Formats: sequence, structure tokens, C-alpha cells
Amino acid sequence: MKKLILLTLMGLMSFFSSFAQSSNQVEMADFLRSSGKIYVVVSVISLILVGFIVYLFTIDRKVSRLEKQRRNKL
Repeated sequence: MKKLILLTLMGLMSFFSSFAQSSNQVEMADFLRSSGKIYVVVSVISLILVGFIVYLFTIDRKVSRLEKQRRNKL
């Protein structure tokens, strides 16, 4: 399960890095950067990503604990 999560995160990082390396300029990004709102966008996206990762780890721990309990009962 942890390998699956790691592979998913690595895939997402490579997906987003392909957009970060594009050579054409985006006017909306320039506007957000000039007004300082780009930091709000980046922080909200980061917060959502961290929350999703924490949620996945808690679900993984709960499932592992349930699997262990089931093995002990059998």
C-alpha cells in the first residue's frame, strides 16, 4: 500500500513538473504573481495535498490494524 502511495505521488510530481517547465507565459500567472495572490493559491493547493496525504496514511494504518486483528482471530 505504501509503495502504491509513493508511486502515485511520484507520478503526480512528474505530471505537475511537466507543466512547470512550459516555455509560454500565462497572463493569469503574471497577474497573480504581481498582486501577491499566487502565494495564496500555492498555499491552498499545498494544504489540500498535505491533507490528502495525511488522510491516506491514516486510512492505511487503520486498514493495517484491521488486517492484523483479522489474522489474529483466524
